[in-house]
Amino acid sequence: MQTRHELTVDGEQLVAVHHETGSDRLLVFCHGFVSDKEGSYERRCERAVAAGYDAVRFDFRGCGESDRSFGEQTLSTRIADLRAVLSAFEYPTTALFGSSFGASVAFHVGAPAAVDAIAARAPVTYTRAFDRYRSDAGSPVVGPDDSFFTDLDAHPFEPTAADITVPVVIFHGREDESVPVTDSLDAAAVLPTDTTLELYAGEGHRFSEAAEQRLCERLFPWLDRVCG
Repeated sequence: MQTRHELTVDGEQLVAVHHETGSDRLLVFCHGFVSDKEGSYERRCERAVAAGYDAVRFDFRGCGESDRSFGEQTLSTRIADLRAVLSAFEYPTTALFGSSFGASVAFHVGAPAAVDAIAARAPVTYTRAFDRYRSDAGSPVVGPDDSFFTDLDAHPFEPTAADITVPVVIFHGREDESVPVTDSLDAAAVLPTDTTLELYAGEGHRFSEAAEQRLCERLFPWLDRVCG
């Protein structure tokens, strides 16, 4: 069963979809920078349900059906959004799955432990992944001024990583043209908790259908093992 929810964050609307099966385990999906909760996230939620998990997918403010324009979002607003979602859907066991910039949000919210596990696909960890946008701060991608980067630079990865105590799995394409695979190698090296890193040959920032299938085949057994 899918249920649409309208949550309120700082007086603004955030839209989430709850996939319910009656499980006591929840998997929350965090979409990427220029994405939304539809498409692959609906399919991932369906896979989660088939694997015995309830699931939530939602639009960060500035994306999809949620309030704000795209250029008004920051990492801080996304962190507030994910925290609001976790407060609205409380389960005995909760894991996060974040793609790209959504994984950055998952890491910052999951440290210190607010969840039981974190899974990340092509995660933005180090802020250098956004360096190519810094010379074009007036574009709709990053908003009308440098506030996006000021906020981004206030959230470095390594201090956050030091506070992560739950198991982490990272899936990354070796040919990623947006977020260098070396960022995930560096991230795995500084994470102080059990960390699994899987590199996918021939895959870019957007995974092929075959790679997405392999990811799901690996993700849910890993979740079963670390979440019980």
